[in-house]
Amino acid sequence: MKTDSVNRRSFLGGSLVAGGAVLLSSAHVGADDAAAEVQPVRVGIMGVSRGRSLASTFGKQPGVTLKYLCDVDETRVNAAVESVKKELEHQSPTPISDFRQILDDPEIDVLVCAAPNHWHAPATILACNAGKHVYVEKPCSHNPWEGETMVAAARKHNRCVQMGTQRRSSAAYQEAIRLLQQEQVIGRVYLSRAWYNNLRPSIGKGNVTDPPAQLNFDLWQGPAPRVPFKDNLLHYNWHWHWDWGNGELGNNGVHSLDICRWGLGVDYPTRVTSSGGRYRWEDDQETPDTHTVAYEFEGKRQITWEGLSCNKHAVDGGFVTFFGEEGTLALGASGAFKVYDRSDAVVQEHKAQLDDADHVRNFLTCVREQTPQKLNAEIETGHISTMLCHLGNIAQRSGLALECDPTNGHITNAPDTAKYWKRSYANGWEPKVT
Repeated sequence: MKTDSVNRRSFLGGSLVAGGAVLLSSAHVGADDAAAEVQPVRVGIMGVSRGRSLASTFGKQPGVTLKYLCDVDETRVNAAVESVKKELEHQSPTPISDFRQILDDPEIDVLVCAAPNHWHAPATILACNAGKHVYVEKPCSHNPWEGETMVAAARKHNRCVQMGTQRRSSAAYQEAIRLLQQEQVIGRVYLSRAWYNNLRPSIGKGNVTDPPAQLNFDLWQGPAPRVPFKDNLLHYNWHWHWDWGNGELGNNGVHSLDICRWGLGVDYPTRVTSSGGRYRWEDDQETPDTHTVAYEFEGKRQITWEGLSCNKHAVDGGFVTFFGEEGTLALGASGAFKVYDRSDAVVQEHKAQLDDADHVRNFLTCVREQTPQKLNAEIETGHISTMLCHLGNIAQRSGLALECDPTNGHITNAPDTAKYWKRSYANGWEPKVT
């Protein structure tokens, strides 16, 4: 089947019931089935911050071989390999520094991209070009153009590309969305509100210096324009710089916005507004630490997101709440939720615990079956949710209210924002679908 000719809505899985069926069928492939014959899947993992956790999850799945762990920091990748070997005695990945070695290996089936955000799309597109399937962490892209190009690469090469918004594979979340959409448990849903709260410290004022000897900073920058190394950048504070990250909205907001969009049954907005800024610390951070974004959609529906990077007090549980004509549904980060009637009395309560392995099992099932249309967070789904983050950041950086085309998210009223749609790339690194 050529996926580039498949209608988008049929490609993305049709109904919630179908998505649940994929989850249930793949969830049975667990520890009890470890001895059963399953089609082998050979995996290389790029990035060992989030990638270390994913190595554990992938490495525990039947039939999976972790062949490579990759990181541009030699000390970190060697430590990650030793940690994996200690935890999973049957896994013995090779430490490498250049992810292109994974793509050049004909035995590799899957690239797991858990590198910084500016690598997500270029690595995914190169992997699709090389015939690999991809599990890519959120947000799936650094800018809107990259997301569109990722979808094109997945379609051309008929690859399974899953974004790591693991709640899409949670039975509890699927049940909450079923209640909202199929049973209309709170009537017509017209508003979804999302929150993120943390207590992040200042990143200070960094000093320009030579990078550590064990770090290949040139390869770390990869597709991004070259800048000098600063001693307060790695291995986390890159999130708060526009060259490499997408701020708190792209870092954590994408998780809750994905659920908001799913529950409301919407894709691209018609209007986006943003307010906030750097309110807490005077340091090198470029992205907002206090940020509120509103998205308006056709059919009189809206999503709002509030991010407080420097205050731990969360509103209404701190994740996602849906408001409808007949009541409210409040979802926690783990998938536990409560349903309230019009009088605000609790009429249903569901407890749950999130398991990242559900999402990985769904991905592996689709890889083995060559069925990208059954992925719970297929790349186009991931791209649309990530687009909300990009549009919110563009509205914030430009200071403009954005009018958008509801068919593709393109900005229709502010030509000057084109500079945010696609970045400048280092020589030789601009992604291309081949």
